[in-house]
Amino acid sequence: MMERLLKRFETILDPFEDADAKGPDGVYRSGHLAPLPAQTNAFIWHFAKQAKWPLIGLLIVGGLTGGIEAVLFTGVGWLVDALNRSTPDTLLRDHFWLIAGLLFVTLVGRALILFASSVLEEQVISPSFYNRIRWQSYRRLMEQAYTFFQNDFAGRLAQKVQQVGMATGDFITTVLQTFWSFVTFIFLTITILGAIDWRMSLVLALWVAGYAWIVYALLPKIRRYGRASADARSVVSGRVVDSFTNILSVKLFDSSRREDAFVKDGFTYLVDTTRQATRAITEVRTAVNILNGLMMTGIGVIAVVGWQAGATSAGGVATALGLVLRLNQMSGWMMFNINGLVRNYGTIQDAVATVTRLPTLVDSPEARPLVATRGAIRYDDVTFHYGKGSGVISRLSLDIRPGEKVGLVGRSGAGKTTLVNLLLRLYDLEGGRILIDGQDIAGVTQDSLRAAIGVVTQDTSLLHRSIRDNIAFGRPDAEDEDVLLAAERANAEGFIPTLRDPKGRTGYAAHVGERGIKLSGGQRQRIAIARVLLKDAPILVLDEATSALDSEVEAAIQDNLTRMMAGKTVIAIAHRLSTIAAMDRLIVLDEGAIVEEGDHATLLAMNGLYASLWRRQSGGFLFSGDAESAAAE
Repeated sequence: MMERLLKRFETILDPFEDADAKGPDGVYRSGHLAPLPAQTNAFIWHFAKQAKWPLIGLLIVGGLTGGIEAVLFTGVGWLVDALNRSTPDTLLRDHFWLIAGLLFVTLVGRALILFASSVLEEQVISPSFYNRIRWQSYRRLMEQAYTFFQNDFAGRLAQKVQQVGMATGDFITTVLQTFWSFVTFIFLTITILGAIDWRMSLVLALWVAGYAWIVYALLPKIRRYGRASADARSVVSGRVVDSFTNILSVKLFDSSRREDAFVKDGFTYLVDTTRQATRAITEVRTAVNILNGLMMTGIGVIAVVGWQAGATSAGGVATALGLVLRLNQMSGWMMFNINGLVRNYGTIQDAVATVTRLPTLVDSPEARPLVATRGAIRYDDVTFHYGKGSGVISRLSLDIRPGEKVGLVGRSGAGKTTLVNLLLRLYDLEGGRILIDGQDIAGVTQDSLRAAIGVVTQDTSLLHRSIRDNIAFGRPDAEDEDVLLAAERANAEGFIPTLRDPKGRTGYAAHVGERGIKLSGGQRQRIAIARVLLKDAPILVLDEATSALDSEVEAAIQDNLTRMMAGKTVIAIAHRLSTIAAMDRLIVLDEGAIVEEGDHATLLAMNGLYASLWRRQSGGFLFSGDAESAAAE
């Protein structure tokens, strides 16, 4: 019964709610995401508003928690006075309602308040509210352009998403529950002590002023160091993940353990920033301990002197000493929580700078879905320099007819892959336009654009999921028989049944490891080809699609690739020119410009760059040209 009750509370908040990200049909899609506030306080308030009723409930319960603490300690004083005024035989008769009230508050009232507090915090707010912050932050990062992810560590970005959810949730709940409970307790304690002896409330008021000064003067250092520590943790995460992701390169090339030094440098930064924060924390704790000692001594002396003078009852003394002893415990505990508040605020500041960054490549407000029925492609006076001002591609124009098979040829760095990336709108043009079936790709939605293009790249990376999930990634609603057929056409049906992962999953259910590391290069390439075959998009891009395959496997799937290209517009890139020699037209690029075009025989007869490349080809590889332009591409 208790479990069913708690499950009902867990459904109050949707952990994946993000109303701004939904289209008219309620499905999440890019182009519908409102930016998150970039200012830290506004960021916190943005999420607090999304759970206002549970958080208001937490505020109320936090106040009641502080109140019940004060009532219980005051009740002890009342009970002491009652004991002094009664005998064992008359205690219940004289003070029945007092004792009954204290029992009710202790057994029922306190239990209900703490239960409500626990349910609100553990079932309603955590994990649903925390995860909502993570989810919305993740979705904003996923809206970023391709270059955003090229310029940062994946592990660092993942750490930011994790940190901002935990830090924001902890900050809000600590303020509304712990901090407010503490403030309520202080207010009631001042009131109760003032009723016993006004000098006690004066001492406590001075203590509050001193406590506030410590918070104001010393905690900003912790906030500053907390932000630095959060960044350091992200750096460490990014470097460690980078090492693990590229473990083969580390094993093969890092015999002098340079990678250890690189990661150790990140850990050193983390240790240094943590030590700075802990020094500040020790200063704060020492100041609070001294202040608390002065407060307890002062109130204790006043209480005892008052009792000696007959102005304060024994119950008043018990109440005063009980309240200040409890306040001493709570103040140390509260300072710890305030330290946490400040560190969390610094963590939020650090993460907000990343997760609220506006995307640099977005759909226009008037963007419409691309309608690609024919597959005609036109590069119209296209210019793109990766923001460097010159080089790569300048004023290039190219028309590709519907259903035409075009091969892009040129030295490394000539601009071949850049042209493909611009077609996919992984970058925005710096000049000119690209049209598909007469529609400027800058005016269509990115999702619809990429849905119309199937891509097989040379550097095939798979998701750490099952073989089936990887093949069906571009068409998740595909039936199992369609997945099997695509694998067969990609000549992958031979090795898939032999796969087995460490958890015992086999065949199409086997997971392939991060980036598909458990598969060979040829196996990964065949899975990628099966994925494109299943997607069946009207435009096909093959960027060194068979480079990882041996000649026997390539020949085995060549017929299927030919059938896959039937009726589609195809752009193919290959250094091994024999694989694209049969294309309808070959476009020869050099330094971002078209220098030759025609079919294989025509280009050989021209005895130009293409003929030179053909003659120089050896063993399936092409001698590279300008190394600097290669790096640019």
